[in-house]
Amino acid sequence: MSEFWLISAPGDKENLQALERMNNVTSKSNLSHNTKFAIPDFKVGTLDSLVGLSDELGKLDTFAESLIKRMAQSVVEVMEDSKGKVHENLLANGVDLTSFVTHFEWDMAKYPAKQPLMNVVDTLAKQLAQIETDLKSRTAAYSVLKTNLENLEKKSTGNLFTRTLSDIVSKEDFVLDSEYLTTLLVIVPKSSYAQWQKTYESLSDMVVPRSTKLIAEDNEAGLFTVTLFRKVTEDFKVKAKENKFIVREFYYDENEIKREREEMTRLLSDKKQQYGPLLRWLKVNFSEAFIAWIHIKALRVFVESVLRYGLPVNFQAVLLQPQKKSATKRLREVLNSVFRHLDEVAAASLLDASVEIPGLQLSNQDYFPYVYFQIDLSLLD
Repeated sequence: MSEFWLISAPGDKENLQALERMNNVTSKSNLSHNTKFAIPDFKVGTLDSLVGLSDELGKLDTFAESLIKRMAQSVVEVMEDSKGKVHENLLANGVDLTSFVTHFEWDMAKYPAKQPLMNVVDTLAKQLAQIETDLKSRTAAYSVLKTNLENLEKKSTGNLFTRTLSDIVSKEDFVLDSEYLTTLLVIVPKSSYAQWQKTYESLSDMVVPRSTKLIAEDNEAGLFTVTLFRKVTEDFKVKAKENKFIVREFYYDENEIKREREEMTRLLSDKKQQYGPLLRWLKVNFSEAFIAWIHIKALRVFVESVLRYGLPVNFQAVLLQPQKKSATKRLREVLNSVFRHLDEVAAASLLDASVEIPGLQLSNQDYFPYVYFQIDLSLLD
């Protein structure tokens, strides 16, 4: 499973023994793989400041998770033709995300633990805010380019009634620069080809004999040219429609067709030029954002452990990786049982959901007798 539970318990002898019991039970029952999660000693400050910091970290955690999800989605969108290789580009410090989480080490150079906690949190918040700002500007520019290209490409798809004809027709298909003659494009159902050949010259006066030519087909119809005198154009359109032949409005403009082709070439070139730098930026900054997110998780464990277990700072953090989804309920029961002494009232309610405690409302998602945070990497799939 790509889900992790980050928990902590007091570091006294009784609770270290409880952690050992948890490790034995979860290992024997193959419920989870457990490893110690090292968190440095920070400058605590006052408990009041930790309460405020707890709220701040909760918001920052949510923001960081949202940001890395958006960045992962951007990688998917940019790598539209190589989606099978997306996860090769979603790395943290050059390793896969699971390996980074399970071998996490606090980055002292980037986030010095000797600084006040508020300074560390502020550094993380500013870093993530800058990444989000850059993400918006970079992906917006690429998105506009991609949309314009898709709109042009869409014009070249679809049936003969809707698609552009500039890449189908050529100058030789038309009578141009004539005061009296014009060439029309007519869509004829495939089942009516014979009827068209027999009748097009008589649909109106002044149709040039043997002037029709099939220049394109789709699954249902063909596109024919026909040359006639300009003054009978409207009459010909009406008669053609009565016979289920549809005249497609089109004016051959060599300059416009050239401009459209050049625009397609330019957009393809611009997309290719932006692709490499954008993907590299996403890879580097996804890694930075993910690393920051796990540091935020570590900070949350530290702050909540101090608030719950008190001073002096003494707790042990453990990272659990549930082995399978079907075992998470049993794993939760084991944890609640092993650590029920940390909060007998809450633990009892969690172990027996039928017990109602006056004035106390708890759910399995709201409270546990130990510090608990989830790291769910499946959100990035």
